[in-house]
Amino acid sequence: MQSMGSRSATELLQLPVQLHGIRLGRSVDLLLDPLDWRALGFVVLCGDGSHRFLVFAAADLGEEAMELRSALVLLEDVEFYRDRSRSLRDLLGGEVRDLLVSTDGSVEPVGPSVEPQHVSTV
Repeated sequence: MQSMGSRSATELLQLPVQLHGIRLGRSVDLLLDPLDWRALGFVVLCGDGSHRFLVFAAADLGEEAMELRSALVLLEDVEFYRDRSRSLRDLLGGEVRDLLVSTDGSVEPVGPSVEPQHVSTV
């Protein structure tokens, strides 16, 4: 059952990332804390072709776009976060079909009775 304010993770990945209405890029992955089962943030493919990390709490997740208050919240060291997290892209089609992401970053798997502890790092 979808909780109030929860959104599909795959829908969130389709939102453009904007600053004051100017498109900076698009999200291409959602990184998850492998132990606490929470959204850490998004991998964003920016207009210059680089990948940057957007902390979940720093994005205003609107209906049409992820709005940022500053371009400074797009962090350059994506690999640091990838090395310490689990990728939604890696989970899709295998262990889960989708995730419901609440406004506080907690996630709930959508799939055949998947439990969070079964989705930990190797």
